[in-house]
Amino acid sequence: MSPKLNTRVWVGIALFFVAFLLAVAAQSIRAQTAADKKDDATVEELKARLKQLEQTVQELKSQITTVEDSQKKSALVASAPVPTDASGTAAIVPVKHTPTEPAKPLDPKKKQDDVKGESTFEIYGFIMMDAGYEFKQQHPDWFDVVRPTKLPSFKDEFGPDGHTFFGVRQTRLGVKSSTPTKWGELKTQFEFELFGTGVDAGQTTFRLRHAYGELGQFGAGQTWSPFMDIDVFPNSIEYWGPTGMVFFRNVQARWMPIKGRSFVTVALERPGASADQGNFADRIELENVRPKFAWPDLSAEARYAKDWGYVEVAGILRSMRWVDLNTTDNVDLSGSDVGWGINLSSNLNFSKRDIGRFQVMYGEGVENYMNDAPVDVGIETNFGDPRRPIKGVALPVLGIVAFLDHNWSDKLSTSFGYSMINIENSNGQADNAFHRGHYGLANLLYKPMDRVMVGGELQWGKRENFRDGFSPDDVRIQFSFKYNFSKMFKL
Repeated sequence: MSPKLNTRVWVGIALFFVAFLLAVAAQSIRAQTAADKKDDATVEELKARLKQLEQTVQELKSQITTVEDSQKKSALVASAPVPTDASGTAAIVPVKHTPTEPAKPLDPKKKQDDVKGESTFEIYGFIMMDAGYEFKQQHPDWFDVVRPTKLPSFKDEFGPDGHTFFGVRQTRLGVKSSTPTKWGELKTQFEFELFGTGVDAGQTTFRLRHAYGELGQFGAGQTWSPFMDIDVFPNSIEYWGPTGMVFFRNVQARWMPIKGRSFVTVALERPGASADQGNFADRIELENVRPKFAWPDLSAEARYAKDWGYVEVAGILRSMRWVDLNTTDNVDLSGSDVGWGINLSSNLNFSKRDIGRFQVMYGEGVENYMNDAPVDVGIETNFGDPRRPIKGVALPVLGIVAFLDHNWSDKLSTSFGYSMINIENSNGQADNAFHRGHYGLANLLYKPMDRVMVGGELQWGKRENFRDGFSPDDVRIQFSFKYNFSKMFKL
């Protein structure tokens, strides 16, 4: 029996039953009236029952009308033609619940950039306060970090030893997004902190860290150079980090043909270098020598990762030129050199609680890619050539990093290790030029709850000059309080 027929049968039975009751009630009323015409109270009661039964009949008729109207509308929709697209495939017609606005079919020819997936937008960062005591001295612009290159190059260069420091310069804020598209995942990141450098050295001011976007295999903007490995950075609270580590955020365009745990990246980076004119810095012949960077730096990295950790090799190649604009004398100090470097790094999972972080880098003229190094080019004497009595040379540099991060528990951790950088100075540099730097630390960090960290750290740095034998060091104690925040929005 069909649903349509079944409904009509039950409605018919209900009408028959009501009619039967009406007939019985009418007969009872007539009999009661004939038997006792004087009993007005009984008559009025029967009339009330009859009126109630008549109302019931009207309600049933109204329900029958509603059911029939609904069935007619369903029949009209079922018999309507199905819309199709150009290929004859049935198109999807969305149902809208606003009766005054007719439903519109989707345009099957409209191209969509987005594919299946979820777009996200995240705001993140942390508030961090550092406080501590420095037992000796270094350049006051770098009062809250350990940088061997900023230690004094002669006795009491930066005044008396010992001072207390406070700061919030590590505080950070960033936003990033992720959107799946038919071209691959679209990612963006914009991040800054409060640690002033350059002309803002020593200040608590905004400093750009990342302004970067990528789509699929291609990216552009400012972010980590492929020549560096950020995963070598230890779990420490000292801001600047290991002196011998390759560490540089640069403006670049990159290609990532392989992505994932193991990956390959190739980039063209913004060029730049610095020079030490050494003992000839006050010579008038050098006043008109200007740098020239005609080509971008070329960098690349390749990482192979497994459950035990990973190994990564990276390289860089760069062109450095300088031009003597003074053409009125017989001296030409123009020149050029090639900068290059190889960086081998690794993270090794010694156990579930221990991670070793290692790096060895060697190159020439790549000091500005190092975390704490002076200049890329030094002066070398060439007195045998009267037209070019001095020349610039790319300075060889070696960087080493070795740290161990150990988790005592889910809330308590320790990091300790050592880093070194060594410069092979040219013979034209000053006796007190930076030659070698040492860096070490050990800490104990505690997370009382999610997104909160407190900890203390013992830090050490040492500088060795080129030829005068001066070798100052510095010892510091630092305590930090860090409060993380983040909020993810699904779009």
